Amino acid sequence: MITYSATLDVPRPLGQYLAQLLQVDRRERGTRRGRRALTTLSHAVLVLRWFRHGTPVAALARDTGISIATCYRYLHEGIDVLAAQSPELPDVLRERLAAGATHVIIDGTLITTDRVTDTTVSTKGTPIHLWYSGKHRRFGANIQFIATADGFPLWVSDAVPGSTHDLAAARDHGITGALYAAAAQGLVTLADKGYQGVGIGIHTPTKAPADGNVLDADSRCRNQLLTSLRCLGERAAALLTTRWQALNRITLCPKRIGSITQAALVLTQFEHAGR
Repeated sequence: MITYSATLDVPRPLGQYLAQLLQVDRRERGTRRGRRALTTLSHAVLVLRWFRHGTPVAALARDTGISIATCYRYLHEGIDVLAAQSPELPDVLRERLAAGATHVIIDGTLITTDRVTDTTVSTKGTPIHLWYSGKHRRFGANIQFIATADGFPLWVSDAVPGSTHDLAAARDHGITGALYAAAAQGLVTLADKGYQGVGIGIHTPTKAPADGNVLDADSRCRNQLLTSLRCLGERAAALLTTRWQALNRITLCPKRIGSITQAALVLTQFEHAGR
């Protein structure tokens, strides 16, 4: 057997921050001193290893000398305390207005998961897999993002099944109402064609006519400008999924994907807070 040491490439203050959140959570739960198998710092490292590298739970349990069931419980506790720190959308929009921002970007992405057997009925009346995205051709959850003009993630939604259209997801989460209110105060939102018809203050490209005609020069120019600005929003999802490899494929319950993504957002915003 070969033993080796490893270094986790996350800032120490991030681990200490998570450890403090876990300490507060244990106090609120009424956990007595000495009753946990891991210290809050060791607990934090376990959670960060899972997020950073997607380390299998069995490996985390083996390395820390706890059972797999206990490891799952510790992991979910870490996810929950981080997700609880995720900002609310109205607060995010007020902050952007106060900062003098001209616009934000909304986009959706699919966080991949294992195959899920749940089914539903499509708009055409045929049975389909609830968590399967025909657009991405994979199982997963639809997550909505709000990003800054340069593509830094500000807010992420809860998870809805992958078969949900971006526009329907935005409406289900009540995102559109908050964006309308912000637009009335001068903060508009840019979106792609998937949000066509969403409402005033949320700008989407003009679709080509269905009769085969082409768009006029003004509409083509507007589309090009919108696309060049909006495409930066895709950086938001990339920042999360490349930094926190657990998001590349979730093996936990798909209904937990919203909390997991919100936790990853909190980790990302903490890392970038001093930059």
